[in-house]
Amino acid sequence: MASDYREPTYGNWRKPVSPGIGRLGLAGTLILMVGLIIITLVAMASVKASLVAVVVLAVVMLPLVIQDQHGRTALQSLTARFNWWSGRSQGWHLYRSGPLSVIPHGSCRLPGLLAQSRLVEGHDSYGRPFALIIVPAAKHYTVVFECNAEGAALVDQSQVDTWVSHWGQWLASLSYEPGLVAAGVTIETAPDSGTRLREEIHGNIDPHAPELARAALEEIVWNYPVGSARVATRIAVTYAALPQIGGRRRDQEAMVREIGMRIPGLISGLAMTGAGSARPMTADQLARAVRIAYDPDAQSSMEAAGDTKMRWEDVGPVASQESWDHYVHDSGHSITWGMSEAPRGEVLSNVMSGLVAPHHDIARKRVTFLYRPHDPASASRIVERDRRDSRFRLDGSASAARNEIDVIKSDQSALEEARGAGVTRFTILVTATVPSAADLPIAAAAVDTLSAPARLRLRRMYGAQASAFAAGLPLGIVLPSHIQVPSLVRESL
Repeated sequence: MASDYREPTYGNWRKPVSPGIGRLGLAGTLILMVGLIIITLVAMASVKASLVAVVVLAVVMLPLVIQDQHGRTALQSLTARFNWWSGRSQGWHLYRSGPLSVIPHGSCRLPGLLAQSRLVEGHDSYGRPFALIIVPAAKHYTVVFECNAEGAALVDQSQVDTWVSHWGQWLASLSYEPGLVAAGVTIETAPDSGTRLREEIHGNIDPHAPELARAALEEIVWNYPVGSARVATRIAVTYAALPQIGGRRRDQEAMVREIGMRIPGLISGLAMTGAGSARPMTADQLARAVRIAYDPDAQSSMEAAGDTKMRWEDVGPVASQESWDHYVHDSGHSITWGMSEAPRGEVLSNVMSGLVAPHHDIARKRVTFLYRPHDPASASRIVERDRRDSRFRLDGSASAARNEIDVIKSDQSALEEARGAGVTRFTILVTATVPSAADLPIAAAAVDTLSAPARLRLRRMYGAQASAFAAGLPLGIVLPSHIQVPSLVRESL
């Protein structure tokens, strides 16, 4: 029988434009206008002085006009390079912990943005223990769920479409969560050491079993892990400290109770998204995951240790060193990329399958989707402002085809928001970890190959590899909350 089913496509991801002239944006346009006014006033007094002012204005505006293929201006590149060399001259790119370091009590705390983080454990309304990460600098509290993603293999396309639809609804519902500031999904692929399989078989094998059966099990123990991969899916939800009735922010105990009551509702919303059975991670599980991320060689010893508890003060690396284009941490060498542009056209539901799947050239790969939902009150204001700005750029330009498409997309976004759709900012971080520095070029080439079918434009996080590596972990780091550059300049340039 003929079927009229058509696989749905997805798209219309849009980065709001900034009002301004051409590529200048709002801040650049304001600088240009002020400069022209000054030149006009100076020209009334002296023509030669006005010519000098024109040259000075041209020199100031040039770094704002020049952009690379990722939309980054020359001023941003120069600022990043200057900050990198300034931090390097002060030794900020080096980290040493352990008994011979200056870290208190000889511990191995996490470096950088997570240096002051704490880990506490509470119980949700069902009595299940859960870990809560506290970042005092941003006053953020993060709970992490571990999921058994079902995957799309041998699944009808209609079921996949249902999962995607419910995932969109779950993301849209986050904007109604009081105090929720961000969410993240981390898909990590790593080689399976076979320790768990070996302990499971050796712990349950019958000593009186036939020799043939015992030999078959031994062969499975030694051959099955070869070439196999382990895929871990974790979802992190980050809350800000909620205010009490009197206006003061809630303390740690109150936040643990509040988030514990919300965990069952968040997990129930994931039931039809394809995430499988989701459960909150305990303090020991989360500490082990972070420890292995910074020291991949510790995986086998930690799995063999069994029930030994891991302290949060000891999950960091013993030594790490940040370079301009990569990051060295204990037994791992990593490179992190960030998304600079989402797919322009329409894509199918399996567009990210190759990017998140295991790859034989990358020992450990971590793909993190970061979401920051807008609350309903600001969502309509944002889409309407973007709609006006896109029309302004169309009227003030030569009616380029891309500007016309921007107007159509902004109109579509405003229409969907008026019908009840959520508005969410998102980005993607891709981290590749290999055993040695010699494997870094191979891993970089593999990520470049994987990003093409995903129709993503990735940019290596030059000068910020350590921070990007930490942000790619399922720990709820909200990078804009740690940036001290004024928001108006950061969004406009």
